[in-house]
Amino acid sequence: MTQQQRPLDPLPPGGFIGERTYEAVKVAILANRLPPGTALSVPELARQLGVSRSPVREAVQRLIYDGLATHVPNRGAEVSRVDIDDLRELYVVRELLEGLAARLATENLDVDGLTLLRGILTDHEEVLAAETDIAAHVHLDTLFHRTLRDLAGNTHLTGALEPIVGRSHFALHSLWRSADAPRLALDEHCRIVDAMVTGDPALAETAARQHIARLRIRLSQATLREAAIPPRRRRSGTSALS
Repeated sequence: MTQQQRPLDPLPPGGFIGERTYEAVKVAILANRLPPGTALSVPELARQLGVSRSPVREAVQRLIYDGLATHVPNRGAEVSRVDIDDLRELYVVRELLEGLAARLATENLDVDGLTLLRGILTDHEEVLAAETDIAAHVHLDTLFHRTLRDLAGNTHLTGALEPIVGRSHFALHSLWRSADAPRLALDEHCRIVDAMVTGDPALAETAARQHIARLRIRLSQATLREAAIPPRRRRSGTSALS
């Protein structure tokens, strides 16, 4: 276990063990508790989570599909490594697909869907007011975009987006480090929902594409800031891009 890595918390009882195991490992990856390159040992993860190996194996396979893990020959699965140039390319593709998701979600939007989206925005606003740690921002950002994909209701689009989104989420911790980044992201989410409410799919698509394009720009800016940090200080922190 590396110095950066902390043991995962045992799962509390109740619910579907497979889904909860998957979510626990996924959250640990996105929160950088399992940094890029970390071996995803099924026996060790099962021991830490207090579950059998079977749901852990299933979780690791799903994470590979999501792009958050990679199978390495003769070594097994490990948390994916993504370099900055790869991330920039991913965000270019993600911009187009997230725009399409917003367009289709607008065409399918009903009262229940709108209530769900506004509930996420409200929760995110409360997180900002409470100055909660970065993990809460990452969770709500992820939930917002996943909800848009669900509302779009297109399995082919979801299948194309999921691996891209999974890999691009490695950038979220760097993106959220800027003091104004959480507010910018939430404001852009609000603009997407406002555009959807007008019933104009093209307007919603534009708002979603602008959001991802701005994330790509902020990613480049965050990378430049990180490059300016002396190496000794950089090693003492954590980076979702390492």
